[in-house]
Amino acid sequence: MKLSKLSASLAALVMVAGGGAALANPMVGGAAMYESKNIVENAINSKDHTTLVAAVKAAGLVDTLASPGPFTVFAPTNAAFGKLPAGTVDTLLKPESKGTLTAVLTYHVVPGTLTAADLAANAQANGGKATLTTVQGAKLTVWGKDGKWYVTDAKGGKAQITIADVKQSNGVIHVVDGVLLPG
Repeated sequence: MKLSKLSASLAALVMVAGGGAALANPMVGGAAMYESKNIVENAINSKDHTTLVAAVKAAGLVDTLASPGPFTVFAPTNAAFGKLPAGTVDTLLKPESKGTLTAVLTYHVVPGTLTAADLAANAQANGGKATLTTVQGAKLTVWGKDGKWYVTDAKGGKAQITIADVKQSNGVIHVVDGVLLPG
């Protein structure tokens, strides 16, 4: 992707993220997101992330995601979890599925703080695609097209980043409209 197209794409992503104000933290799920709060403290307030919060609790990852990090989290919405086959979420939340649930959730987390600008720069430096290694250990690919940014998982599944750069005290969240699955 040419630099001018990449810049326009990034500008569009920032506009979506900030509602036109790139300096303010965007609202998520009808709630203010505070840069002074950690990932867990902010996610709990988003009405669009109740399934994710329940999953993080069931996997025993609250303390990890409340730690200093920093982390970049691609946070699926309730609607994203709703796209999974019927019964999948209920099965994942069962105690006997904790290992699988942990693998799925940690596949949405990348060490460090990667803003939309960082992702775009990484993509541009690598032929239009940024390849990220998750906490789970597998790869995610971030790429842009027609002013929108996407994350592709190891199985070829794709999620769009719908809200970017939600800054946290221990990293950043990018809201996505799909659940990413490791290979």
